[in-house]
Amino acid sequence: MVYVIAADTVQFTHDRLIDKLSIIHQRLSDKAIYGHVREGYKFSEENSITSGNEHYNETPSLSDQAFCLVYIIDANTLQLCKDEIIVQKLRKIRQDISDNAIPQVIVMTKVDEACPLVKNDLRKIYTSTRIKEIMELCSVKVGVPLSHIFPVKNYHDEIDTDDDVDVLILKAFDQIVRSANGRLRRGASNL
Repeated sequence: MVYVIAADTVQFTHDRLIDKLSIIHQRLSDKAIYGHVREGYKFSEENSITSGNEHYNETPSLSDQAFCLVYIIDANTLQLCKDEIIVQKLRKIRQDISDNAIPQVIVMTKVDEACPLVKNDLRKIYTSTRIKEIMELCSVKVGVPLSHIFPVKNYHDEIDTDDDVDVLILKAFDQIVRSANGRLRRGASNL
């Protein structure tokens, strides 16, 4: 089972973004990632799931649980995020997940828009000082190690695939799977 919590932070006002991060944190706290929420449950801003709910799973199996948390962060918006409340909320989510030994990975998107050098030649992504600075900023703000941040270029108006774009996406995916497998080998949460 895959749980996806998506929030396009560009569309929200400051207060709405803080509210959205609080909801995401509440959803994670509701133990969806630990397998306690059955398929079909509709998350609500007003209510948390409780053990009396028909969609609450008292004894989750391994296949019910998540083994990696993936943040998708736009390289351009991260630079604009100077609000300490938002940063604190992201760090709180990260800390709560870390306390349960669930690995976390950041897929940093739109790197071609954040750096002209990379836009001209995607193969220079790991030699670009601008991309390195953004990755370091991302690591500091969210608290995820630099080695767990993977820059990728989004497909948005291309008709054909591009091997250079695909390699970055596949590398990120490979590391997500490796992280999840490592967590699976160490054992599941018994929360």
